[in-house]
Formats: sequence, structure tokens, C-alpha cells
Amino acid sequence: MPDTAYTAIAGDPATGLLIVSDHASAHVPADLSLGVADGVMRRHVAIDIGVAPLAALLCEALGCPAVLGGVSRLVIDLNREEDAAGLIPETSDGDVVPGNAGLDATARAARIDRFWRPYHAHLAVRIAADRPVLLVSLHSFTPRLATAPDPRPWAVGVLYNRDDRAARLAIPLLDAAGVVTGDNLPYSGQVLNATMNTHAEGNGIAYLGLEVRQDLIGDDAGVAEWAAILAPVIATVRDRLR
Repeated sequence: MPDTAYTAIAGDPATGLLIVSDHASAHVPADLSLGVADGVMRRHVAIDIGVAPLAALLCEALGCPAVLGGVSRLVIDLNREEDAAGLIPETSDGDVVPGNAGLDATARAARIDRFWRPYHAHLAVRIAADRPVLLVSLHSFTPRLATAPDPRPWAVGVLYNRDDRAARLAIPLLDAAGVVTGDNLPYSGQVLNATMNTHAEGNGIAYLGLEVRQDLIGDDAGVAEWAAILAPVIATVRDRLR
């Protein structure tokens, strides 16, 4: 594996599924200093809380593989285009990241070459080899942003950009399961969908963008509960796309 750009969970490509989680880790390599407090690294600005164990349980239930981002989104945001302003964030939801301030072009390029390129290169190779029927983009969201404190009441958001094939199948299934579901909420995949734009829409592959509210998957019991809810939804969407 190149440095800490990603980790992989083994699974059977014949399932037709690949789970992708850009923000699964809060890891910061020892040679990088972000200059933020430990408490910040446990918040949503640094990691999608709960998605790593949720991805593991979903892979176990579905028999499928996964690729998980290997560094904190404060090191580099793997769900951004290479030239995006927020790729290496200097602030996030009110938290300042001093170690990212004023990076020159050389330092920025080095960060991209070390983490962003290997992650997306691995995804590209994996998807070309396995040709999954469905990519599952797995994220979590905070119930309330510090900088926009309106409550976010949805348990799960389903995000999409131009290709809404999987979303249109999944939303009624989640509704039927009693899940309070956001249709392109708490934010729109038409605004923020970089990984799926490249690897799913760019390859004509259907994708299911799932955002689970982080307080629901903040412990083992919550992760187990939501894996049990989401696994059959994912499987049904996959089967209907085949």
C-alpha cells in the first residue's frame, strides 16, 4: 500500500459491490503537524465518525470489498477535485488548521502526490478490474454544524449528482423501513460528489451515496443496528440494477 493513502477490506468482487469511504480515518502521519487539538481530531471535521466500523460490518454482511481513505480529511480531503479550494483545508466548520495555512505550491503538490493520487489511482484500478454493478459511497454527517446550527433531522441522506438510478431505488426502500431519509440532504451531491463523479458517473456505474447521521453510529450497538438496516437495502438496489 502506498504510504497511508488507503486501507482495503477484502471481499468477493462477484457480489457486484464496492464500498468506498473517503473520510474513514482520523490518521495524521507522524511527519505532518496540523497544529490542532486532539479533541478536534475526534470531531466530524477530521473524520466521518462511525463509517469505518460500519463499512466493516457491511462488508461482512454482503461479502463485498471496500476501500477506505487512510488519512484524516484535515490532511487532505479525498472527496474533492485535485484543484478544489478545500482540498487541503485551512479551516473546517470553524476550526482552524494552522499546519495547512499558506502551503506553497511544492508542499501542496507533495501532499497530493502522497495521498490523493494513490487513493484515486487505486480506486480506478480496482473498479476497472472488478467492474462493480454498484458503488456504495459511505459517509456520516454531524447532526448540527457549528457554523450553520439548524438541526439536521434525517437519519440517512441519499446523495447523487446526475446519475440518480440507485438513489431512486434506495429512497423508497429506506422510507419503507421507517428511516427518516434526506433526498440529496443534508447537502446536495450536485455540489459535493467528487469521488463518485470521477469513479462512478465517469465510468457509467451506478452508485449509492449514503450519509448516516454520526450520532446513530457512534458506538458498537449503533453500528450493528445500522448495518442491519442498510445491508438489505444495498443488496436490493444492487439486484434491481443487474
